[in-house]
Amino acid sequence: MIQLRLPDGSVREIAPGTTGRQVAEGIGKRLAQAAVAVMVDGAIVDLGRELTGNGEHTFRVLTEKDPEALGVLRHSCAHVMARAVMRLFPNVQLAFGPTVENGFYYDVDSTPPIREEDFPRIEEEMRKIVADAEPFERFERPTPEARGLVEDLKQGYKVEHIDDELKQFPTLSFYRQGEFIDLCRGPHIPHAGRIGAFKVMNIAGAYWKNDASRKQLQRLYGTAFFSQKDLDAYIKQLEEAKKRDHRVLGKQLKLFTISPLVGSGLILWMPKGATVRGILETFIKEELLKRGYQPVYTPHIGRLELYRTSGHFPYYRDAQFPPIYFRPAAGALDIAQWRLAAGHLDEQKERLVQEYMDLAHYHVPGYENAKSDEERLELVHQQVLKLLQYLGVDLPDYHKATGAADRAKALMDWLSEQEGYLLKPMNCPHHIQIYKAEPRSYRDLPVRLAEFGTVYRFEQTGELSGMTRVRGFTQDDAHLFCTEDQVGAEFGGCIDFTRFFLNTLGLTEYRVRLGFRDPASGKYVGSDEAWAKAEEGIKRVALSLDLPDMHIEPGEAAFYGPKVDFIVKDCIGRDWQLGTVQLDYNLPARFDLEYTGADNKPHRPVMIHRAPLGSMERFMGILIEHFAGAFPLWLAPEQARVVTVSEKFDDYARKVDGELKAKGFRATADLRPEKMGFKIREAQLEKIPYMLVVGDKEQQAGTVSVRERSRGDLGAMPVVELLAKLDKEVREKRLA
Repeated sequence: MIQLRLPDGSVREIAPGTTGRQVAEGIGKRLAQAAVAVMVDGAIVDLGRELTGNGEHTFRVLTEKDPEALGVLRHSCAHVMARAVMRLFPNVQLAFGPTVENGFYYDVDSTPPIREEDFPRIEEEMRKIVADAEPFERFERPTPEARGLVEDLKQGYKVEHIDDELKQFPTLSFYRQGEFIDLCRGPHIPHAGRIGAFKVMNIAGAYWKNDASRKQLQRLYGTAFFSQKDLDAYIKQLEEAKKRDHRVLGKQLKLFTISPLVGSGLILWMPKGATVRGILETFIKEELLKRGYQPVYTPHIGRLELYRTSGHFPYYRDAQFPPIYFRPAAGALDIAQWRLAAGHLDEQKERLVQEYMDLAHYHVPGYENAKSDEERLELVHQQVLKLLQYLGVDLPDYHKATGAADRAKALMDWLSEQEGYLLKPMNCPHHIQIYKAEPRSYRDLPVRLAEFGTVYRFEQTGELSGMTRVRGFTQDDAHLFCTEDQVGAEFGGCIDFTRFFLNTLGLTEYRVRLGFRDPASGKYVGSDEAWAKAEEGIKRVALSLDLPDMHIEPGEAAFYGPKVDFIVKDCIGRDWQLGTVQLDYNLPARFDLEYTGADNKPHRPVMIHRAPLGSMERFMGILIEHFAGAFPLWLAPEQARVVTVSEKFDDYARKVDGELKAKGFRATADLRPEKMGFKIREAQLEKIPYMLVVGDKEQQAGTVSVRERSRGDLGAMPVVELLAKLDKEVREKRLA
């Protein structure tokens, strides 16, 4: 028998072969009618799938109210879109059709090609399919038979995918809906009639399997929701987001720029943007000092051994700039060592490896056309032999080695003796060295080190996006070293500071994600005991703080420890992952950190990593969009502009401008010989909070006519009264 533990903690016993739908019916008729799919041990499966195995399993029925259900709906809508395309374009070849954030896509090879003007008739055909409400039926076939089926369907890309990637599996699954059959793992909604609303969004080019050496296909994007109301709200959100695009506003407001001569993904902060950044940094620094943090500075590079010890190298290898070696031979041998050590790679990882090797100009003859990992590893080995001979490197241990793993070890032993550096991918190893620079006693702890530290990641070109996805960014980073007894208070203090910071900026709507380790993944370092202790520790602290909408997500941990992430919703409803607090028992062990306890014996400190913003660049991009470029007074790069009615009042304008600056306000006087209306409109476009108009009446009375950015004309006000008003607004950090 199978025991199912339901969300309320109760347990139901069922016989093997019972379907998820039958379990839902047993719980309640209304629940079964609302069911979209079920979740078993964290995996989503169709309602019609038979449950197998024995022992206890977690079980949850998914309805339209569950966020996971939307992904199932969209996966099914991708099939509906592909089916409609095949009806309208009879010779079309299908590739892949996964869900993505906010929708789905399907890669297709069509002659003639699909164009935007085809979207209405594709949507009309989709509406017919949805109206028929035919079920999604799952079936399996032995892999040779499955290959024959897709060959009969004349789907060459599916045949190639089976030959390249899926032939290792004994059986493959398909989904049938009417005349449409697709190779697919699922899951799917019960029938197409559950799709409430959908839209074909756009079309773009995409290479088969994202490999630029293969044929270019068309990627048809769409989105779907359970209701028309939700789709309408999403379309409205997209339109609003377009108006708020930080890349457009950043250029318009002269906040930042990106120069191809400097490099993609490297932000140049212009004076106005730098002003906003400086205000945020000062605000954070002042608050950190109040909370007992100590400022530090660290270099932008470090020795490779530092990052090998921490695990950042080669863990982040495919997202890092190539290491810098003094010995020319080392760079090439380093890449070879990395590939030999990697062994077997899945398709996606192999693609990333090839892209990295191309970027590093590391060419192995025949590598791209090799059919297996064994062949690739042998080609790398032959390349190493040539490099050793050509570069005059004597490496007897390498020549004695018989397999890829032993060869990788021999290369690593040699590389470890070479002087090599890496552009800093993380600040924590540097802060650890500051902690280690002097003996520590339990009386010294906690030690709280803070830095606005710049780090570098070699993000893929196609993933770069304005300020929100960059290659060089500055983190508002801090690392705390404490005793186990202090973990609760210190971790809680970090969460409190993150909430304080977000609340100050009006980012008050957020949920909290506890990122835990996925036990099935091999990407994490450290013992099971350390992970269990860390995960239990942050769970206990988070529960004690009554955090909003808190949930655990396995697989979201950092490679060295679990974390708490703040997923913030901006003013138009988009989610952004901002502040993070991480608990770490592993790096203190890897670096052999110590403090002397009250018993006069050495003890291991616990480490906490925290960054309320995440990065200055990404946070600035989000902030531009959240405020639509109209920063509140305390953050605005230019807080007030004095506008003259005519040139006769320039002296008075200079006087008012001087009084504003003397009080610390960021102000300018517009003395150009332009019409007042033109100057006000220009200031409005530049989103300046206050425009202060001066003419004869104002000069005589010692006042200014105050115009506020969103409320318009506020009337005349004595300059002294204006200064007091602005000062109060800044001190209170008002947002509107």
